[in-house]
Amino acid sequence: MDELRPDVALVDISMPRLNGLEMTARASKDHPHMRIIILSMHALEEYVHRALLAGAAGYLLKDAEKGELEQALRTVARGQTWLSPAISKTVVDALSRGEKPHGPFEILSPRQREILQLIAEGRSTKEIAQQLDLSVKTVETHRGELMERLGIHGVAGLVRYAIREGLVPPEP
Repeated sequence: MDELRPDVALVDISMPRLNGLEMTARASKDHPHMRIIILSMHALEEYVHRALLAGAAGYLLKDAEKGELEQALRTVARGQTWLSPAISKTVVDALSRGEKPHGPFEILSPRQREILQLIAEGRSTKEIAQQLDLSVKTVETHRGELMERLGIHGVAGLVRYAIREGLVPPEP
């Protein structure tokens, strides 16, 4: 992105290696001029809340009409915020009731979410260690902490949790 310097980026929430929310948080910090729209199939308030906290300027559902995509891009490029109309009422209602989101974004550190995503994508401990420039022992420690924090026993349980929470998409 350093070479391209886009004004607006459209980012899928479910990306391999680094999910869209983590990428948005990093890009918002490293490229504050860039406006990011998260593209997602998740219409839950928790995801929208997390996207906005990560620095997204918009949140667009994948089933949006072609015209909505164009409108979202134009709105965000003008410096405004865009939420798909299908979810804006849900988000406003939840906020007015004082509901707080919960899930992996509140109980796991960014590194733990990153490792959980890689585990769920089928990466081995050694592959994760190489990709993140960590020792195998450090990855094993993170995996153990994930299981303890989430009350899950086994890698299969971590994978199910990651799919259920939308950190990785279910296989088609």
